[in-house]
Amino acid sequence: MSQDPFSPIFCIDVSADPSSQSNNIKVGAGELVIGLLQKMVASQERQEKLLSEIVHHVSHSQKQRQVELQQWKDANPGLAKNCRVAAEVLAKVQTQFLQNITEEVYHNEESLGESDYMLSDFCDRFGPRMAHLNGVLQVLSQLSANNAAPAQTQE
Repeated sequence: MSQDPFSPIFCIDVSADPSSQSNNIKVGAGELVIGLLQKMVASQERQEKLLSEIVHHVSHSQKQRQVELQQWKDANPGLAKNCRVAAEVLAKVQTQFLQNITEEVYHNEESLGESDYMLSDFCDRFGPRMAHLNGVLQVLSQLSANNAAPAQTQE
């Protein structure tokens, strides 16, 4: 049993017409690409529909919230103006508070980085106050009148 040293690793059929074979391959690949593109377009259309529904839902909720806020402001014009004044005052307080925090960090840079106790103490001292102050400012800002000028507080 002798083996041919030039035995092919794969076999090529040369008996068929080469032009018809390549056309079949091209048509099959073209149909595959077209099918995939159609699936992609259908998927994108579904995504677009879902996104438009989400936008509609979110915008409807936002518009409803704006209407409710405006109704509250119209029903309580004095309180809305007072909310604006309070928000402006607390914004100044917040700025000073942030200044104090940054000075504390600057003066204790090494100990904050090296000591878990110092970092924990820093967060305990400043974190809750900052979170509560931000929450109060957000509520006051939303409830405040649209007037940019500060109003006189009512007593």
